[in-house]
Amino acid sequence: MVALLGVHLAGMGAFLTVPVLAPAIAAETGLSPSLTGFHTAMVYGGALISGPFTAALLRAWGGVRLLQVALCVIAAAILLALVGEAWALAASALLGGFGHGPVTPAGSHLLASRAPPHRRGLIFSLKQTGVPAGNMLIAALAPAVGVAFGWRWGVVVVAVMAVAIAASLQPLRAALDSDRDAQARIDGGALRDAAASLRLLREDPALLGLTLAAAGLGASQFCFASFFVVWQVESLGVPLAQAGVALALGQASGALGRVAWGILGDRLGARPVLIALALGTAASALLLALAGPSWPQAGIVLAGMAMGATAVGWNGLLLGELARLAPPGRAGGATAAMGVVFGAAMILSPSAFSALVIVTGSYAPGFLLCAGLALAGTGALFIGRVANPAGRGR
Repeated sequence: MVALLGVHLAGMGAFLTVPVLAPAIAAETGLSPSLTGFHTAMVYGGALISGPFTAALLRAWGGVRLLQVALCVIAAAILLALVGEAWALAASALLGGFGHGPVTPAGSHLLASRAPPHRRGLIFSLKQTGVPAGNMLIAALAPAVGVAFGWRWGVVVVAVMAVAIAASLQPLRAALDSDRDAQARIDGGALRDAAASLRLLREDPALLGLTLAAAGLGASQFCFASFFVVWQVESLGVPLAQAGVALALGQASGALGRVAWGILGDRLGARPVLIALALGTAASALLLALAGPSWPQAGIVLAGMAMGATAVGWNGLLLGELARLAPPGRAGGATAAMGVVFGAAMILSPSAFSALVIVTGSYAPGFLLCAGLALAGTGALFIGRVANPAGRGR
């Protein structure tokens, strides 16, 4: 559990390092900070390339080795941003996504057979607190280092952290990768495995409903992480380091929320808690759309914390439910299939957010888009319940 927390903590560097340093990078390169949405989209583009091969890689390498390789690829991607050119930032995003694609499925693979059924929601939520914890750390650390020493040092610090955590996993490898098949090969069979994983969504409406809900909620989550700092700096005139602290507080709220929602989901059932979180995400995004320079900083921070608790808090609970609904031994495949749909949504939604900012000159329409996508995720959860009236997912 501690190892997986660390993996997610470092892995979020692929997504957040460049967005939280965007104002400083823009000051040197002349690129618009509002382009951070395209960065997030390209990260998920990279994840879509590697994600379908996850099942085959898990079989051949094991979960721990796959996570080690993924973190090293992410570190190399982050360092590529040091070049400071538009092409390098784009390549950094794609390579970072390629490394990140297997992270969540590999974690689910390692936990699915080890988590007690009556504590699955809590355990998966605890694992996933590494995501907001990583966002919180990077949002606070990278801008602070960037302001003090230059944005490139902020990049280096995050990359070194990823390599250090990859190395720290080595003592766990022998025990946790004992299920790997050393004779397995990564070949055309990997594509067949990927297609089989995607067929799970077609065959099980409950899995499909959860996957569509994840896409809607995830779009709000990553648009919040990508734009909250830039929005504060560009629209509200908040200093970069202070804006990073506000995002860190929002991510801390999400980390605490993931644990609380996991406990609540184990008691009440995952689906009603997820519906409440989706509605809360829509309401929080609406608050951000209405916020402006006249708002006190405390109000901005509280709105960000509300968004963090809801838009960031759903992930572990939903992944635990997905693992419970998946056929035996196929939790990693079901999670990878969700990742493909999720990744497609992440390519489109942050790009749409950036386009709305460029066309309208305001961030409010982008936050309204987040609210609409969260409501769509709510609808998907109801569809999944209708399709599964026996309540297999409770």
